[in-house]
Amino acid sequence: MAASRAGWSEVSEDLARVAEDVGRAVVALQPAEAHTASGVVWQKGVVVAANHAARGDEVAVLLSGGKSAVARIKGRDPGTDLAIFSLEGDEETGVATLGDAKQLHVGHLVLALARTRRGNLTASSGIISGLMEEWQTWQGGQIDRFIRPDLTLYRGYSGGPLVNANGEVVGINTAGLRRGTPITIPSSTVTRVVTELLAKGHVERPYLGVALQPVALPEEMRTKLNLGGRYGLLLAHVESDGPAAAAGLMLGDIVVEIGGKPIVQKHGLRWLLGKEKVGERVPVGIVRSGEKREVSVTLGDRFGR
Repeated sequence: MAASRAGWSEVSEDLARVAEDVGRAVVALQPAEAHTASGVVWQKGVVVAANHAARGDEVAVLLSGGKSAVARIKGRDPGTDLAIFSLEGDEETGVATLGDAKQLHVGHLVLALARTRRGNLTASSGIISGLMEEWQTWQGGQIDRFIRPDLTLYRGYSGGPLVNANGEVVGINTAGLRRGTPITIPSSTVTRVVTELLAKGHVERPYLGVALQPVALPEEMRTKLNLGGRYGLLLAHVESDGPAAAAGLMLGDIVVEIGGKPIVQKHGLRWLLGKEKVGERVPVGIVRSGEKREVSVTLGDRFGR
């Protein structure tokens, strides 16, 4: 029994030590007219937070040790629910030590950290309950790995870090991407978004400039034209100044392939374009007047649309 208590005490002390060490990089954001949100000092002078929770272009930030600072928005990406702020002044803060979320396994112990509106560090513990490979959010954000921690994300925990047993930040927690299911945005995704937001102020996402309606393709058409899929996307609207119009796509065309891949009904246009890049020329297979054609479209940037 004594040995058992000693082991439990050791684990407890380890968890407390990890929380304290990582907590030096955890901050509280106090945007105007909103609840306090958490954030992480991802690199010197740069705070990452959950976009849905961190409102405002300028926020007060409570740092480790009770110090305060001002942070200003550098960029937002609703597609991954991330926002980044620059810390004003020369306040010394801890900086997150990043870990590889690919090394997580179901059952691994993890901690979620946050700070309250008074700056107190808080923690929630649990395990990794679910993992999947990369996925795409409904807003078109590409997430490198789906991570579902089995722990409680209390109010204010969105934007805080998920921490592994080595004391490394493996991602940012958020309740803003899947309703009713708190998930973790892996560190690789966060770093990619931070890099692009700092460089461009937004994340580029491919854009065609069309409105589409899923339709089932008649068996006769599929056989005659040797189509690989059972579904197509009917062009219900084509923006006059968009990439699709510039490539010659017209109202009433049926898109049957994008990038050489047949249309799958459950996947929307944003999912189909998720692997492509702005400025690339992508082959788009269409059916027009009963004939199959291929049109090359130069993808635009969705930003501002």
